[in-house]
Order: sequence, then structure tokens, then C-alpha cells
Amino acid sequence: MSDDGGLEGVRETVDGHPMVNLLGYARGYWPRLSVGVLAAVGTRATRLVPPVVVATAIDRVVLGSAEPGLLADLGLVPAAPVAGEAARLALLRRLVVVAALAYLLRSATRFGSRYLLQSSAQKIQRDLRNDTYDHIQHLSMGFFADHQTGELMSVLNSDVNRLEGFLNTEFRQFVRVVATVGGIAAVLWYYSPTLALVALAPVPLVGLASALFLRWIEPRYRSIRETVARLNGRLENNLGGVAVVKAFDRYDFERDRVAAQSGEYHDQKVGALRIRRGFFAALRLLTGVVFVVVLFVGGRSIITTPPGEAALITTGAFAAFFLYLRRLYSPMRRIGRSANKYQLAKSSAERVFGLLGREPSLTSPADPYVPDGVEGRVTFDDVSFAYDSRETVVDGVSLDVAPGDTVGLAGATGAGKSTLVSLVPRLYDVGGSEAPVGKSGSSGDADDVDGGRVLVDGRDVREYDLTALRDEVAVVEQSPYLFSGTVAENVAYGDEAALEAERRGDRSHRSRVEAAADAAAADEFVRDLPEGYDTQIGERGVKLSGGQRQRIAIARALLNDPAIIVFDEATSDVDTETEERIEAGIDRLVADRTAFVVAHRLSTIRDADQIVVMDDGQVVESGTHDELLAAGGEYAGLWRAQADEAPVTDVPGER
Repeated sequence: MSDDGGLEGVRETVDGHPMVNLLGYARGYWPRLSVGVLAAVGTRATRLVPPVVVATAIDRVVLGSAEPGLLADLGLVPAAPVAGEAARLALLRRLVVVAALAYLLRSATRFGSRYLLQSSAQKIQRDLRNDTYDHIQHLSMGFFADHQTGELMSVLNSDVNRLEGFLNTEFRQFVRVVATVGGIAAVLWYYSPTLALVALAPVPLVGLASALFLRWIEPRYRSIRETVARLNGRLENNLGGVAVVKAFDRYDFERDRVAAQSGEYHDQKVGALRIRRGFFAALRLLTGVVFVVVLFVGGRSIITTPPGEAALITTGAFAAFFLYLRRLYSPMRRIGRSANKYQLAKSSAERVFGLLGREPSLTSPADPYVPDGVEGRVTFDDVSFAYDSRETVVDGVSLDVAPGDTVGLAGATGAGKSTLVSLVPRLYDVGGSEAPVGKSGSSGDADDVDGGRVLVDGRDVREYDLTALRDEVAVVEQSPYLFSGTVAENVAYGDEAALEAERRGDRSHRSRVEAAADAAAADEFVRDLPEGYDTQIGERGVKLSGGQRQRIAIARALLNDPAIIVFDEATSDVDTETEERIEAGIDRLVADRTAFVVAHRLSTIRDADQIVVMDDGQVVESGTHDELLAAGGEYAGLWRAQADEAPVTDVPGER
């Protein structure tokens, strides 16, 4: 992976050819695609009829030629020579009917082909986006730490949409080129093999030129896609942090950063544009040369051939020849555009299927353990952890937490508290193995044992089914994420049945939602909102204060009814009075649960069954609040420092 959070390296994880993988998504829609292709071929075939009608009308109706012509050979008009005004008018009426039927059939087949092929492209786009999103959300936390949200959004939107556009447009163009060139070549050969050879001579040259163009343009378009993704990432990052930009007046700095990446995109795009325009100009020149040669050779033959002898081509066929030439080289020129679109689509497909080919580094084992229930005993057995082989964050920690105990974790910022508790639900694995692994799966290999073990109810968490484990462990973060939606939907997110009910507008689980909110000291402020629990809170809960967001997140975790609950600075953004109310509710609800409370305010954890003090990734002391104060160690120093900042009137160890 790139150092700047880009997705250039995902191409290494593409399984097979990306465009073949894309066609694999079309396999489920082969019946409608087959009918659509047949209809498209029918459309191309009916487009060949009008020029033949014109040629027949000129030769037999206008000039009275005895040559029966192609339509007569096909049995669509009489083959007998036409003599007299009445016979010519009858033939003309027959030609009008043939042309009308051709246009009617063309309209029907055009509608059928476009509807079937375009709707299939939409279905493939839907399936591909759904699968890619679902796969991304199952990737491990280390992946999201290393990649920007804007990059991933670019894949899910721009790249998937580009593939839909390719299937929607260029697949039809491929059918068009094959059917048109094949049909016109057959008709031209029927009229004049000599002129047909002249007219068709550029076809292999165009094919060769397109192949060279693909090879030439490929690295440029790959670079452009990566530059667009980086630009999207920069824009998303800056817009998300607009408050910081404003606070520090860094408008010029951020403008320059965006301008630098925008300029890089401009330069690459203009360079590719120069190559593409030159390629198309060369194709037009080639087709122009052929047009002139056919005009001279065919016209000269008609003019110089003595009466009674057969020229290279009849007058009517000569007129039809130029109608066909126009239609022949239009799709041939399109080959260049299709080659261009193909390369863009291939670049996008590499990113999409590269992501789909990247397996999560944290997965369930082949034969996962699925418990009937979890008591809540948590054991850290000589646990060490480092992110991506960087400096060790947790170093040799051993703890045994009995079911139902509350453990407070204290220590300076960066001591490893949050990292330690994140190992319980396997957001990361001991050993810090976040590198890509093979498709076979789990990162719970022997190498990770070097980092010790985290056990729940005596079993290594790497032996658990990942979903079953995380169903029993709830986490409330310091800066919780809320989804755009109602308050009730965000609280109900902790329970699948409640969430589905809220999504449908069903209030059958609302009482449970309200009870969880009340336990998190959120019910009162929620009821004061304009629409109560049905109030829309905006993206990331922007309409709520930091403390309100934390209380909603706590309610969400409690609704899940976990056996183990982790509060990671969960009351850091609330005032003292609200904190006390939250703690009172939490105390009631964690009475029979194992709880880990990471706290900056030591008052939050003074009643914990065990307080663990960490420094530089290691446990430096542990005990109850009173024991640690009596010991006069680091905890006592932290307690005194906070007491000086905000005098504590309570007796130590009492509520």
C-alpha cells in the first residue's frame, strides 16, 4: 500500500483479469443479455436494408437494369426484369413496404436491445457496489487506519459507476461494431469484391492501431485514476475538517494543497487528451483516404466501361457503397473511443476487484467456537501489541478479570489503555498483524502467539466466531460515531430487531430504546428535542452536543445487552452532574456484566473492583482505589493532581 493512504497497491490483490471478473457478474443475467445481444444484431441488420433499397430503386426502377439485385436474391422483390411504368411503380411500392418494415423492425429491436442491455448493466452495477461495500466493511481496522475515506468513496462511486458506463455503452458498441462491420462487409462483397477489398483494407490497420493505443495509454489512465482518488481524499479530508481550517485560518495552505493535486490531475489529463485526440485524427485521415480511393476507382469504372460490359459496380450499388462506407467507418472510429473507455474501465476494475481480492486480516477460524453464552471472564496473558510492526503499544500485560467485575484503566495519554481493551472484541489481534494475508484467511496463526493471548471465558478470542464474540462485547468510544437518522434509530442500532423495527416505522421496541436512553441519562434531553426520539440528528450527529452524542452511544451499547462492555473515555465530554447521572445508570446495568472503563477523570473509576494503572504500555500498579491511594504510587499522584484542579469533597472510596 502507498504511504499516503492511496489504493495503488490493491491491484496486487486482483484475482485473475479484472475485466473477466467483471463479466463474471454478468453471468447471472445471461438470458436477458442474450436476448439483448440478438436484438442489437437485429437492429444492425435492419440498418443495412435502406441503402440496398436505394440501390435497387436506382438500378431497376430509375435505370431499368435487368440485374435482379440483392433484394431479389433474398426473395423480397420479384427477380423478373421490370418493363413499363406500371411494373416500375409496382416494384417501387414493394420497395417502400420493405423499407417501412425494416424501419419498424429496427425501432422494436433497438428498444429491446437498449432496454435489456442497459437494465442489465444497472443490475450488475448494483450487485458490484453492494458486494464491494460489504467486503470493505468486513476488512480489519488496520486497513481503515491506512486508507482515506475519500479513496474508498472514489471506488464505491466513481469506479463502480465507470464500470456500469462501460457495460452500458461500450458493450453495446462492441456488438454494434461486430454486427455492422460483418454485415456491411458481406453486402459490399456481394456488390463488388474488388471495391470491398479497398474499403475493408483499413479494418486490420484500425485493429492494430487500437492495440498499440491501449498499450500506450494504459499507464497514463492508471495514473489518472490514482490521482483522482488522492484528490477526492484530499477534498473529503479538508471539508471534514473545515472547522479546524477556519479556526487556524489555513485557507491559503489548504488551497495550495488542493491546487497542487488538482494541477497534477490537470497535467496528466491533458497529456492523455493529446494522445487520444491524435489517435482519433489519424483514424479519420485513414478513412478519408479510403473514401477518395473508392470514389475514384468505382467512378472511373462506371464512366469508362463500354456499353454492354459489366463495370466493377452498378450505379445504384455505387451510391449504396458510400452510404455503407459512412456507416462502416463510424463504428470503426468508435473502436478508438472504445479502446479509451476500456482502458479507463480496466483501471477502475483493478481497484474494485483489488479491494474484493483483499481478505480481512482478522477472520473467524476454520472451525470457530460459538458459545451458548458468555460469562464475562477476561484474561490478558502476557499480551504485547504493536501497530504494523511499529513501536510496542502494549508490552507484556497480564490481567485476570472475573465475570461481573468492573476494571478501571488509568494512565497518561498514549499509555496503551484504549489499545488494550480493543483487543477483547478483536478489533486488532495481539502481534499487530494487519498486513494482507492469503485468501485462506485467519490472522490467528502461530506467529501471533508471540504477542500473548487474550481469553474470554478461558478461550483465546482467536478461536471464537468473530460475530459471536463481538455480539457479547460492546464498545463506547471517546468520540462516538452517530449515523444520520433519528435518535431512536441510533439507539436501536445496538439491537438488530429494534433497528429493523425503527427502520420500518414500527414502535414495538421503542420502550426498550427509551429504557436504554434513560439508563444513559439521555432520555430527558431527547424528550426536549423538537420531535423527541424521532428527531433527525444530522450527519455524524452534528445537531447534538458532544455530551449528548456520548450518551446516545452509551444507550446504543447498553441496548445490545452485552456480557462485556468497554467505556473508552465515554464520559469525557459531559459535565460533572451529567457524569454522575450516567455513572449511576451504568452502575445498575453493569452489575452483572464485565466492564472496562478507560478514564481520564479518576472519579469515574474510583468504585471499580480493580483499577489498573498503565504507563508506556505496561501495568505499573493495580488495586482498589483505597489500596492505590495508600500505596502512594502513580495513581495517588494522579488523584492528588486532579483533586487540586477540582477539589473533591467526597470521602475517598465512597459515593
